[in-house]
Amino acid sequence: MLQTISPALARRVALAAQGFGRPVPAAAPGIRQLGALVERLGLLQIDSVNVFERSHYVPAFSRLGPYDKAQLDRLSSGASPRLTEYWVHEASLIPVEDWPLFRWRMQAFRDRAAADDAHWSQENAPMLAWLRAELAANGPMRASAIEHDANKRSGPWWGWSDVKIGLETLFRWGDVVSGGRQRFERVYALPEHVFPTDLLDREVPAADAHRALINQAALAHGIGTVKDLADYFRLRTEPTRVAIAELEDAGELIPVEVPGWGRGGAAGAAWLHRDARLPRRMDAAAVLSPFDPVVWERARAERLFDFHYRIEIYTPQEKRQFGYYVLPVLLGDTIVGRVDLKNDRQAGVLRVQASWAEPTAPADTAARLAEVLRSTAAWQGLSDIEVVPRGTLAAGLAAELAR
Repeated sequence: MLQTISPALARRVALAAQGFGRPVPAAAPGIRQLGALVERLGLLQIDSVNVFERSHYVPAFSRLGPYDKAQLDRLSSGASPRLTEYWVHEASLIPVEDWPLFRWRMQAFRDRAAADDAHWSQENAPMLAWLRAELAANGPMRASAIEHDANKRSGPWWGWSDVKIGLETLFRWGDVVSGGRQRFERVYALPEHVFPTDLLDREVPAADAHRALINQAALAHGIGTVKDLADYFRLRTEPTRVAIAELEDAGELIPVEVPGWGRGGAAGAAWLHRDARLPRRMDAAAVLSPFDPVVWERARAERLFDFHYRIEIYTPQEKRQFGYYVLPVLLGDTIVGRVDLKNDRQAGVLRVQASWAEPTAPADTAARLAEVLRSTAAWQGLSDIEVVPRGTLAAGLAAELAR
């Protein structure tokens, strides 16, 4: 008979697996703590929107408290980086040791390009060869440093230049890797410029890679459905099912059911990682990036927290319900609200453009969120917080911040 996990316990398991519920370090987290966090999560999703803070910096703050962002940058730069970038759950930072797990994906990108007569690479092989030669001769470089033709922007690929298109093509194929970033612009390098020989020589069969990635997804989620585990690294359903079955046979994953996780509110099938913590309580206090693994799969967020969440960046202003860059508010083991934050760096102000409470938010939501925002402003080096009177939580939050 399948073990039943209550929805409340499943929620706590998921948060504990994501690194919540642990004591916040007394001192600012350093390289060791940040590296351990990325290994626990498996990745940090990258996004270019900077109205509050770039998304890959926020999960560490949510879990560890204020830290020096330069320390995280150090992990992905230098002669022997511990983190690198690849397309895993969108563009993401991952542990360097995990890069070979995606060789099958790199080969799939290459195969699709070879099979598509209209693919850009088909008519631009000389450009690709020239880019490899440039990097071989000059070492890691940004696209803007390579472009010699007045940085022309043309063609259908989002207005990118041929140099940028070529570098991104090689990056997807694994012929070029990330050598860190400068002013958020990716530095491109040949793999041998960045990775040790033993890593470059490591070949992982696709089935073994899928099994390792699903195991990592289950560790990071704690508990999840087939869709949850597949989505973590953007894997297809069928190889995910095969990997789950193999991990179940090995005792790594434990099949369970969770009431309400199935169709029509019925119990649904899920898998619990054998190393998952089953905490009796959870008392987190954080704002979450829209690209945090806790909420990035919106159906899972709704299932776990009864929280309907959509990012409204691309929604016309007059049609936005909650705001432009809205971050979920996690208190205890529940998402209790959302805040639209803007980092006004020139004025030194954290602007709360809107703040909303969920219908079941506890009475102390404004008070606890005020403390989170004070910590957030301090982390960002801002001296003041201003609350715009928009949203059901705005008045209470402004009153708490005025104390």
